[in-house]
Amino acid sequence: MFTGYCFIFILSLIFLFMMRVIAKRVGLVDKPNARKHHKGAIPLVGGISIFAAISVTFLSFLPHTRDLYLSCALVLIVLGAFDDRLDISFKIRLIVQAGISIAMIVIGGHSLHNLGFLMGSETIQLSVFSSYIITIIGVIGAINAFNMVDGIDGLLGGLAAVTIGSMGVVFYLSGNTYLGTMCGLIVTAIIPYIMLNLGIPFGTKAKVFMGDAGSMFIGFTVVWLLIKATQDPESYAFKPVTALWLIAIPLMDMATIMIRRIRKGQSPFKPDREHLHHIFQRIGLSSRQTLLTICSMALVCSVIGLWSDYAGIAESTMFVAFLVMFVCYFATISHIFRIVTFVRNILGIKTSKVSTD
Repeated sequence: MFTGYCFIFILSLIFLFMMRVIAKRVGLVDKPNARKHHKGAIPLVGGISIFAAISVTFLSFLPHTRDLYLSCALVLIVLGAFDDRLDISFKIRLIVQAGISIAMIVIGGHSLHNLGFLMGSETIQLSVFSSYIITIIGVIGAINAFNMVDGIDGLLGGLAAVTIGSMGVVFYLSGNTYLGTMCGLIVTAIIPYIMLNLGIPFGTKAKVFMGDAGSMFIGFTVVWLLIKATQDPESYAFKPVTALWLIAIPLMDMATIMIRRIRKGQSPFKPDREHLHHIFQRIGLSSRQTLLTICSMALVCSVIGLWSDYAGIAESTMFVAFLVMFVCYFATISHIFRIVTFVRNILGIKTSKVSTD
C-alpha cells in the first residue's frame, strides 16, 4: 500500500496547485476583514483538493469504497464551495447537513443507536426515532465543531490528523486493515495542505485555506469513521464514549462558544473571535505555539480515551470524567484572563495589557 500513500500525497499536492489557479479566476478566495487578519486574497481550495485526491485514490486503490461516503462528502464540498463564494445562510447549511445525516441512516444504515454503558450496568439502546434524532444532532455537531476550529494556520488539518490518525491506529490494532488504510490515506492527503497552509516549503506565495467546503468535509469524515468504529459490528473498534475523547477539543470549544453566545443573547452561529485559538493568541502565544498547544491537548485527550478503552475503564467513569473535564474547561475559558493575570503575578512576570474585547 506504500504506492497508494505516495500516490495520494503527490495527487493532493497537484490538486492544491491546480485549484489555486482556478480559485483566483472564479473568486473563490478569502479576503482580510475585521475577523480575518491574514494578508492578501487566499484561495479557499484546501478541502476541495483533499477531497479530489481522496476520491481518485479510494476508487483506484480501495475497490470496496462505499460510494455513499464519497457521495455525501461531495454534497458537502459543493455546499461549502457555494458558502465560501456566496456566504450561504446557516439555516440552509443545517438543512443540507440534516439531509446528509438522514441519507447515512436510510441508505447506508449508519446511525447512533447504541450509546454503550454510559449510565452503569445496562447498555443504552435507542429507539428508531431517538436514533434518527441523535444521529442527526451528532453529525451536525461534528461537522460544525471542526468548522468552528478552523481559525489559524494548520489547526484544522492538525486536529483532523490527530483524530483520524488515532482511529487509524486503533483500526489496525483491531484487525480492520481496510478502515485503517482508509484513515492513513486521508491523513496523507491532508499533509500537503498543512504544508502549504503553513508556508512550507514555498512560503506565503503558495498559501491556501481549507474553506468551509474543507471543514465540513473533515467534520463529516470524522463522524462517519466514529460511527463505523462504535456502531458497526463488522468494524467495531472502541466504545461509544471513547468517541467523545477523540474529538474532545473541537467539541468542547464549540459547546463553550455557543453557550457563551446564547448567554449574551446572540445567535450561537454568530462568528466572533472568542475561540480557544483566539484566546491563546490574545494571552501572548504565537500562531505556531497556539497550533502546537491545541494539537497537543487533542493528542493527550485521544491517548487518555483510547488508553481508558483498552484498560477496561468503565464507560460510565469515562463519561463522568469527560463531563468533569468539560466543566473545568468551560470554567477556565470563562475566566482565562483573570487566571493568566493571577499566575503571572504569582510568578513575578510583568503583566501586559490583555484585550478581552
